Amino acid sequence: MNSFKLKSNGLKLFVFIASLIPLGWYVWGIQTDNLGANPIEVVTRGLGTWTLNFLLMTLAATPLRHYTGWTWPLIIRRMLGLFAFFYAGLHLITYLWFDQFFDWLAIGKDIFKRPFITAGMATFLLLIPLAVTSNARAIRTLGERRWKQLHRMVYLCGVLAVLHYTWMVKADISNPLIYWAILAVLLSARGLSRIQKYNVTG
Repeated sequence: MNSFKLKSNGLKLFVFIASLIPLGWYVWGIQTDNLGANPIEVVTRGLGTWTLNFLLMTLAATPLRHYTGWTWPLIIRRMLGLFAFFYAGLHLITYLWFDQFFDWLAIGKDIFKRPFITAGMATFLLLIPLAVTSNARAIRTLGERRWKQLHRMVYLCGVLAVLHYTWMVKADISNPLIYWAILAVLLSARGLSRIQKYNVTG
Protein backbone atom coordinates (compact mmCIF):
# COMPACT_ATOMS: atom_id res chain seq x y z
CA MET A 1 0.00 0.00 0.00
CA ASN A 2 1.52 3.34 -1.05
CA SER A 3 2.05 6.36 1.19
CA PHE A 4 -0.89 8.34 -0.26
CA LYS A 5 -3.29 5.45 0.36
CA LEU A 6 -2.10 5.12 3.95
CA LYS A 7 -2.52 8.85 4.57
CA SER A 8 -5.93 8.83 2.93
CA ASN A 9 -7.14 5.93 5.06
CA GLY A 10 -5.71 7.55 8.18
CA LEU A 11 -7.51 10.80 7.40
CA LYS A 12 -10.80 8.99 6.80
CA LEU A 13 -10.46 7.08 10.07
CA PHE A 14 -9.73 10.28 11.98
CA VAL A 15 -12.72 12.09 10.43
CA PHE A 16 -14.99 9.11 11.06
CA ILE A 17 -14.11 8.97 14.76
CA ALA A 18 -14.27 12.76 15.15
CA SER A 19 -17.67 12.84 13.46
CA LEU A 20 -19.10 10.49 16.07
CA ILE A 21 -17.98 12.67 18.99
CA PRO A 22 -21.13 14.89 18.99
CA LEU A 23 -23.35 11.80 19.14
CA GLY A 24 -21.23 10.36 21.91
CA TRP A 25 -21.51 13.60 23.86
CA TYR A 26 -25.31 13.54 23.68
CA VAL A 27 -25.45 9.88 24.66
CA TRP A 28 -23.17 10.60 27.61
CA GLY A 29 -25.27 13.63 28.55
CA ILE A 30 -28.45 11.57 28.60
CA GLN A 31 -26.85 8.78 30.63
CA THR A 32 -25.43 11.20 33.21
CA ASP A 33 -28.39 13.61 33.20
CA ASN A 34 -26.17 16.54 32.21
CA LEU A 35 -28.29 18.08 29.46
CA GLY A 36 -30.33 20.45 31.57
CA ALA A 37 -34.02 20.63 32.34
CA ASN A 38 -35.14 19.71 28.82
CA PRO A 39 -32.69 17.10 27.48
CA ILE A 40 -34.95 16.08 24.61
CA GLU A 41 -34.95 19.60 23.22
CA VAL A 42 -31.19 19.86 23.68
CA VAL A 43 -30.61 16.60 21.81
CA THR A 44 -33.09 17.37 19.03
CA ARG A 45 -31.74 20.84 18.37
CA GLY A 46 -28.16 19.72 18.80
CA LEU A 47 -28.52 16.95 16.23
CA GLY A 48 -30.11 19.43 13.83
CA THR A 49 -27.24 21.86 14.33
CA TRP A 50 -24.70 19.15 13.62
CA THR A 51 -26.60 18.21 10.48
CA LEU A 52 -26.16 21.79 9.33
CA ASN A 53 -22.49 21.80 10.35
CA PHE A 54 -21.77 18.69 8.30
CA LEU A 55 -23.70 20.07 5.33
CA LEU A 56 -21.61 23.24 5.33
CA MET A 57 -18.39 21.26 5.72
CA THR A 58 -19.43 19.18 2.72
CA LEU A 59 -20.11 22.34 0.72
CA ALA A 60 -16.71 23.73 1.73
CA ALA A 61 -14.74 20.81 0.27
CA THR A 62 -14.80 21.86 -3.39
CA PRO A 63 -14.04 25.58 -2.80
CA LEU A 64 -11.14 24.60 -0.52
CA ARG A 65 -9.77 22.33 -3.23
CA HIS A 66 -10.18 25.03 -5.87
CA TYR A 67 -8.69 27.97 -3.99
CA THR A 68 -5.98 26.21 -1.95
CA GLY A 69 -5.01 23.26 -4.10
CA TRP A 70 -5.49 20.91 -1.16
CA THR A 71 -6.65 17.43 -2.12
CA TRP A 72 -7.68 16.18 1.33
CA PRO A 73 -11.08 17.97 1.41
CA LEU A 74 -12.27 15.89 -1.54
CA ILE A 75 -11.07 12.70 0.15
CA ILE A 76 -13.45 13.23 3.07
CA ARG A 77 -16.27 15.04 1.24
CA ARG A 78 -18.38 11.93 0.73
CA MET A 79 -17.99 10.91 4.37
CA LEU A 80 -18.98 14.38 5.56
CA GLY A 81 -22.06 14.27 3.35
CA LEU A 82 -23.07 10.88 4.71
CA PHE A 83 -22.64 12.12 8.25
CA ALA A 84 -24.88 15.08 7.41
CA PHE A 85 -27.53 12.55 6.36
CA PHE A 86 -26.84 10.43 9.45
CA TYR A 87 -27.35 13.33 11.84
CA ALA A 88 -30.37 14.52 9.85
CA GLY A 89 -31.90 11.08 10.28
CA LEU A 90 -31.28 11.13 14.03
CA HIS A 91 -32.68 14.67 14.21
CA LEU A 92 -35.82 13.50 12.42
CA ILE A 93 -36.19 10.42 14.61
CA THR A 94 -36.02 12.47 17.80
CA TYR A 95 -38.76 14.73 16.42
CA LEU A 96 -40.99 11.84 15.32
CA TRP A 97 -40.45 9.85 18.50
CA PHE A 98 -40.00 12.19 21.44
CA ASP A 99 -41.84 15.26 20.16
CA GLN A 100 -44.74 13.65 18.28
CA PHE A 101 -44.68 10.06 19.60
CA PHE A 102 -45.22 8.81 16.04
CA ASP A 103 -48.62 10.50 15.83
CA TRP A 104 -48.67 10.59 12.03
CA LEU A 105 -51.78 12.77 11.83
CA ALA A 106 -50.17 15.40 14.06
CA ILE A 107 -46.93 15.09 12.11
CA GLY A 108 -48.77 15.68 8.83
CA LYS A 109 -50.45 18.78 10.27
CA ASP A 110 -47.08 19.99 11.54
CA ILE A 111 -45.50 19.68 8.11
CA PHE A 112 -48.17 21.81 6.45
CA LYS A 113 -48.80 24.32 9.24
CA ARG A 114 -45.30 25.03 10.57
CA PRO A 115 -42.89 26.40 7.92
CA PHE A 116 -39.74 25.35 9.74
CA ILE A 117 -40.97 21.75 9.85
CA THR A 118 -41.78 21.96 6.13
CA ALA A 119 -38.27 23.18 5.35
CA GLY A 120 -36.71 20.52 7.56
CA MET A 121 -38.67 17.70 5.97
CA ALA A 122 -37.85 18.98 2.49
CA THR A 123 -34.17 19.03 3.40
CA PHE A 124 -34.24 15.45 4.62
CA LEU A 125 -36.14 14.19 1.57
CA LEU A 126 -33.60 15.85 -0.74
CA LEU A 127 -30.73 14.33 1.20
CA ILE A 128 -32.04 10.78 0.68
CA PRO A 129 -31.15 10.43 -3.04
CA LEU A 130 -27.80 12.10 -2.38
CA ALA A 131 -26.95 9.60 0.34
CA VAL A 132 -28.19 6.62 -1.69
CA THR A 133 -26.05 7.60 -4.68
CA SER A 134 -22.91 8.46 -2.72
CA ASN A 135 -20.93 5.55 -4.11
CA ALA A 136 -18.90 4.63 -7.17
CA ARG A 137 -21.57 2.24 -8.45
CA ALA A 138 -24.12 5.07 -8.61
CA ILE A 139 -21.69 7.19 -10.61
CA ARG A 140 -21.26 4.38 -13.13
CA THR A 141 -25.01 3.75 -13.29
CA LEU A 142 -26.10 7.38 -13.64
CA GLY A 143 -23.12 8.58 -15.60
CA GLU A 144 -20.78 11.23 -14.22
CA ARG A 145 -22.68 14.16 -15.74
CA ARG A 146 -26.11 13.14 -14.42
CA TRP A 147 -24.57 12.21 -11.06
CA LYS A 148 -23.02 15.66 -10.71
CA GLN A 149 -26.30 17.31 -11.66
CA LEU A 150 -28.12 15.30 -9.00
CA HIS A 151 -25.57 16.09 -6.32
CA ARG A 152 -25.79 19.82 -6.96
CA MET A 153 -28.99 19.54 -4.91
CA VAL A 154 -26.72 19.68 -1.87
CA TYR A 155 -26.66 23.47 -2.32
CA LEU A 156 -30.45 23.59 -2.11
CA CYS A 157 -30.23 21.36 0.96
CA GLY A 158 -27.88 23.89 2.53
CA VAL A 159 -30.27 26.76 1.86
CA LEU A 160 -33.29 24.84 3.19
CA ALA A 161 -31.39 23.68 6.27
CA VAL A 162 -30.36 27.22 7.22
CA LEU A 163 -33.91 28.39 6.53
CA HIS A 164 -35.22 25.61 8.79
CA TYR A 165 -32.85 26.73 11.53
CA THR A 166 -33.79 30.41 11.12
CA TRP A 167 -37.53 29.78 11.32
CA MET A 168 -37.07 27.46 14.26
CA VAL A 169 -35.26 29.91 16.56
CA LYS A 170 -37.74 32.74 15.78
CA ALA A 171 -36.44 35.42 18.18
CA ASP A 172 -32.63 35.46 18.44
CA ILE A 173 -31.39 34.93 14.88
CA SER A 174 -27.74 35.78 15.58
CA ASN A 175 -26.60 32.18 15.10
CA PRO A 176 -28.69 31.66 11.93
CA LEU A 177 -27.17 34.85 10.51
CA ILE A 178 -23.72 33.34 10.99
CA TYR A 179 -24.81 30.26 9.09
CA TRP A 180 -26.32 32.42 6.34
CA ALA A 181 -23.02 34.29 6.04
CA ILE A 182 -21.01 31.06 5.82
CA LEU A 183 -23.44 29.64 3.26
CA ALA A 184 -23.28 32.84 1.20
CA VAL A 185 -19.47 32.67 1.16
CA LEU A 186 -19.49 29.02 0.10
CA LEU A 187 -22.08 29.55 -2.64
CA SER A 188 -20.24 32.63 -3.90
CA ALA A 189 -16.95 30.73 -3.93
CA ARG A 190 -18.58 27.91 -5.86
CA GLY A 191 -20.09 30.36 -8.34
CA LEU A 192 -16.79 32.17 -8.89
CA SER A 193 -14.94 28.91 -9.44
CA ARG A 194 -17.49 27.87 -12.10
CA ILE A 195 -17.14 31.26 -13.82
CA GLN A 196 -13.35 30.97 -13.79
CA LYS A 197 -13.55 27.44 -15.17
CA TYR A 198 -15.95 28.59 -17.92
CA ASN A 199 -13.64 31.48 -18.87
CA VAL A 200 -10.66 29.16 -19.08
CA THR A 201 -12.40 26.45 -21.11
CA GLY A 202 -14.62 28.82 -23.10
